[in-house]
Amino acid sequence: MRIITGQARGKRLITLEGRDVRPTGERVKESLFNILQFSLEGRRFLDLFAGSGQVGLEAVSRGARQAVLVDSAKASIDVIRQNVKNTGLGERVQVVQSEFESYLLRNDGTFDVCFLDPPYEQGLLQRALPLVSGVMNPGGTIICEHPVTDELPETAGDFVRTRSYKYGKILLTLYRHKEVVEQ
Repeated sequence: MRIITGQARGKRLITLEGRDVRPTGERVKESLFNILQFSLEGRRFLDLFAGSGQVGLEAVSRGARQAVLVDSAKASIDVIRQNVKNTGLGERVQVVQSEFESYLLRNDGTFDVCFLDPPYEQGLLQRALPLVSGVMNPGGTIICEHPVTDELPETAGDFVRTRSYKYGKILLTLYRHKEVVEQ
């Protein structure tokens, strides 16, 4: 696993071993950033189930102003901190150990882009989406990575599902603010 492009291009990242960890594959990650390519520069990025931190670090490497990497597992936080150190992107990255609900309820800032890739088949994505919509800027984008078998709602707060991209058994599903979609 590595940073694909930008300031930290080519930097290797570490990940946890085991069945509970499912890092975003290189092909899906590259597609994700092709989708977001004009939505990153100078923006604030939230990676809510950060795992190894690779997606948030890629966002910062590609020009995001800041990435907040949130995960509840101490082992994941330790890996994220090591990856932040290895990439040299620490000035623009905030690492937070917290359950997603607690973080979203106490967060007082807003985000331009949010990436959601929680553990599969636990209903976490469906629980997180309405809360995430409350911390997003109106022009923002929420993007979810999930199995094709997961059914996501048409709306999440003021955000509307606009498009899904299929990569084998994985979908990337985009939500945009209803006012942006209506334009």
